Amino acid sequence: MKRLLTFLLLFVMSATVVFGCSRTGSNQQVLSIYNYATYIAPEAIAQFEKENNVKIQYDTFENSDALYAKLKQGNPGYDVIFPADYMVRIMAAENILEPLDAAKIINKNNLDSKWLNQTFDPGNKYSLPYQWGTMGIGYNIKATKDEINSWGAMFDPKYTGKIAWQDDARYTFAVVLMYLGFDPNTTNPEEINKARDLLIKNKNMIAAFVPDTGQTLLDQGEVNLTMEWSGDIFQVMKENPNLRYAIPKEGTIVFSDNMAIPKGAPHKELAEKFINFILQPEVGATISNFTHYGSPNKAAIDKGLIDPKDLKNPQIYPPAEIFGKMKFLQDVGKATALYDRASTEVKAGAGK
Repeated sequence: MKRLLTFLLLFVMSATVVFGCSRTGSNQQVLSIYNYATYIAPEAIAQFEKENNVKIQYDTFENSDALYAKLKQGNPGYDVIFPADYMVRIMAAENILEPLDAAKIINKNNLDSKWLNQTFDPGNKYSLPYQWGTMGIGYNIKATKDEINSWGAMFDPKYTGKIAWQDDARYTFAVVLMYLGFDPNTTNPEEINKARDLLIKNKNMIAAFVPDTGQTLLDQGEVNLTMEWSGDIFQVMKENPNLRYAIPKEGTIVFSDNMAIPKGAPHKELAEKFINFILQPEVGATISNFTHYGSPNKAAIDKGLIDPKDLKNPQIYPPAEIFGKMKFLQDVGKATALYDRASTEVKAGAGK
């Protein structure tokens, strides 16, 4: 994502807040949020603060594993967190999340039913959808000369030393598995090892395994192709006309990031008020128009509040035939260790 600018804006907005305190020196309540950087419109933060006379402390993480590691040791004071779909299931099973009071989040009625009652959280007991998108290939058309449409491009020797993968075992292995024709949620060691071997075979082509910063390397010309999230690439594309985003023909991972309240949140009622605020059509549209991710807010779409260019872009809102080739990551239980071990073996001697 276009991390730096928005991170600085949010940092300035919350610079007077001492994390972990319930009130500021001006006797305002503090709502502590843990989310990705540049994953919310600054004006949405400012609006909630003004309307509710509160201050928002906005801390950031790089991926769901980092979020999980932080909360697994106990909640240090966060009120609202934004876990990925499969992570909701893991955190709920480990009693890390508070059940939501549905009666206090009436704006959930604005959401598209296809994003509700997912297998990772039946009945949305612990979470509600925030943004959704896809994992694909960001590339520089000036360097590639041609359009990219396959994960195979990530193994093309002509891009040696100019390729970045995500520093996230599950997501990186998921797309390699799909390229090989396997289930991205496989627990079969042989299939996971085949994905590992393909990456090792091509390790000299890899410039870096990046913590969700591939779009920055691409924008700066350090890589020509990067495995990255859709909105991240579309954010930098606004400033760089040479950049493109592709959903590979083999299929890819689709995700739903969600709003949840961690166990022991200091301000649970205020957190639910914030979630209800985010689900207003106007607020949801403001956020999606800023992030360039898909909005699960049907009311925002029906009211014509989403940027028409984004809504008509098949790389942001894929048609049914493309969407049908996408898969959600699932919690694979003990097999997670297989992915972690394989990823460690790949990174030994590969990347920076």
